[in-house]
Amino acid sequence: MKFNHPRSVAAGGAAFLASAALAVALVPGSAVATGGDDSHHHRGDVKHARLNALNNSGVSGHAKVKSAHRTLHIDVKARGLAKNLPHAQHIHYGEQARNECPTVGKDDANGDFRLTTAEGLPAYGDIAVSLTKRGPTDAGSGLDVDRFPTAPRGKIDYDRTTKTSRDIAKAIRNGEGVVVIHGVDYNGNGTYDFDSAGASELNPDLPAEATDPAVCGVLR
Repeated sequence: MKFNHPRSVAAGGAAFLASAALAVALVPGSAVATGGDDSHHHRGDVKHARLNALNNSGVSGHAKVKSAHRTLHIDVKARGLAKNLPHAQHIHYGEQARNECPTVGKDDANGDFRLTTAEGLPAYGDIAVSLTKRGPTDAGSGLDVDRFPTAPRGKIDYDRTTKTSRDIAKAIRNGEGVVVIHGVDYNGNGTYDFDSAGASELNPDLPAEATDPAVCGVLR
């Protein structure tokens, strides 16, 4: 779907985020793997993340990841999200990243007191696992917004088991995985539009509301 200023993205437009937008800034890191199950290793390792609001979104929540070698059981609960709008969500990790949540003090490159997805990358790193509702959960699926939750009543209750690479699973066990949920309706009008924050730096045909991070937490 093409977006021309000042058109908005209405609730229920599940595929509103064009693939090119997230492809620019949510550059996949290590791809999520599938294959044999070696789950007898690292059985029961659990990491938790308290999800704290970014961009004054008012979103809060909790994430839990139980890992057994390459198998991840992921549980995310969040509230206060833009209602009935698609929310891309991922576990991020980067070898060169700080593997933490971004802050305005450290990461607001242009001084506008708003954190974009690209500004957050040095903190939380690239996509490692895409928290989709169905289908693949690899890094490449970070673009498939039609498979992400749409937050009925402003809430997400996500529970899924998947597999990742050995390196990503190890990074999560080492406390370096960062959960990020994207999408902020700044002006509260029930759509992602250009009125409050203009165009996304990822793609000028998209509203910044559609791609900005809403909440973040480090799995520890």
